[in-house]
Order: sequence, then structure tokens, then C-alpha cells
Amino acid sequence: MRKIAILIFTAILLGACGSGARRNGIPPAAQAVLDSAIQDIDAGNYDKLYLEASDEWRNQVSIEDSRAKMQVMRDAMGKVKTRTLQTAREEQTSTAPVAGHSLTAFYQATFEKGAGMEAFVLVEHSGRWYLAKYYVTSSGVK
Repeated sequence: MRKIAILIFTAILLGACGSGARRNGIPPAAQAVLDSAIQDIDAGNYDKLYLEASDEWRNQVSIEDSRAKMQVMRDAMGKVKTRTLQTAREEQTSTAPVAGHSLTAFYQATFEKGAGMEAFVLVEHSGRWYLAKYYVTSSGVK
């Protein structure tokens, strides 16, 4: 019995000492930022999205390039018809997708021209959440 207790304790300890702390679900403050980003993407408000994004986003691309890339995605896929949250993962890491306190939300989406997955990566700085990355993957377009 003592060996079983030691094994369970060791398994719990090893799980806690992984690459970073993880938690499922979306904190309310992060949900508000996520909702705003989704509304901006759906409405084509790409400049607003960029201006409210994290430093990580804005340091990687200019506002013009960001707008152009978002428009290319919209032209290829069309507008979102349905979007269903599949999973959300909150992490504290020193590596990708974004170092620090982050949240990644994955949505199954149906677009006008096909289906795909959307990934939103938010990062927290000084108690405030920001959109840091946005990806769309699709196996094909109609």
C-alpha cells in the first residue's frame, strides 16, 4: 500500500513539474478580449484588431501587412457562418506558442467557402489580455 501511495505522489509531482502550468477554460477577462477579437474579425475591422493586439503581434508585422493577410484569409475562406469552441487551454510557459501566461482557444468553423479550424492565442501582460496570434487551417475550400 505504501508503494502505491508513493507512486501516486510521484505521478502527481511529475505532472505538476511539466513544461508549464495548464488549466482548461477561459477566464472572464480573456473571454471579453476573445469576443471582441472575434467580432472585429467577423466585421472586417482589421485595423482595430491590430491596434488592440499584443506587442508580439505588432512587432511581427506592420498594420498594412496585417490587414492584407487578414483580407487574403477572408477572400479565400469567406465569412464565418458557424463557430464552435472545441477546446481552450491556459498555460504558463517559457516557450511557444507565446512565452508567459497565455490562452489558446480552438474553434471549429464553417466558412462560406469551406470548413476549418481557428486558433486564437491570447497573452496576458500586467493583468490584461491581448490577442497575440490568429490562425486558420483548412483542408480545402469549396
